[in-house]
Amino acid sequence: MDYEETIEELRSLASPEWLAGMARFGINPSNTLGISVTKLQEVAKPIRKELRLQPEQRHALAAQLWASGIHEARQLATMLDVPALVTPQQMDAWVADLDSWDVCDGVCMDLFDDTPYAFDKAKEWAAREEEFVRRAAFALMAALAFRAKPHPDAAYEPFFALIKMHSTDDRNFVKKAVNWALRQIGKRNGHLLLRAIDVAREIEQIDSRPARWIAKDALRELLPRLNSGGSTPG
Repeated sequence: MDYEETIEELRSLASPEWLAGMARFGINPSNTLGISVTKLQEVAKPIRKELRLQPEQRHALAAQLWASGIHEARQLATMLDVPALVTPQQMDAWVADLDSWDVCDGVCMDLFDDTPYAFDKAKEWAAREEEFVRRAAFALMAALAFRAKPHPDAAYEPFFALIKMHSTDDRNFVKKAVNWALRQIGKRNGHLLLRAIDVAREIEQIDSRPARWIAKDALRELLPRLNSGGSTPG
């Protein structure tokens, strides 16, 4: 399936009713068709099968879909692109385009976390002021902790300082991602659980409403795991 056919199929699936529902969940309705993630996955499956042995074509199609600016085309791009072909320059360019939390989280969890640049980009983007770039930093941290990939605990240690540093960011999409990163890293294993609880306790002492919310919500989830004697990714 080529780019034009893919866009045509996406437009055929557009639903004004679904679009209205997306808006209620804080998803940017600009240039959005209104298509569920489930349907997008159904679109992606035969394309991945067709281009299974042609990673360069998948990568090129993903680039075209992203460049379209259509919300769902960008979501589809994150499902189709090939992590091994993604460059740091592409990651920076795509994250600069983000304007909605769902595309942000999707590109971090479906694509960027499988690149060799993920840990460095998470740390780099945390220093950026743009709302969705910073959200991408912490969404990527959460994604890197989510699956049982063979990353050493030490790789996550720099994230704790960044989580604490930016816990005072009161922008809704940022504070929720900071909270998500802290919780997800803590759920990875017993050692990181203890570290995450300690960091949450430190954040709890900061004179900041978003920091207190982040700490309270994280501890609500993490402390029962400590009491149960363990933690697992996911």
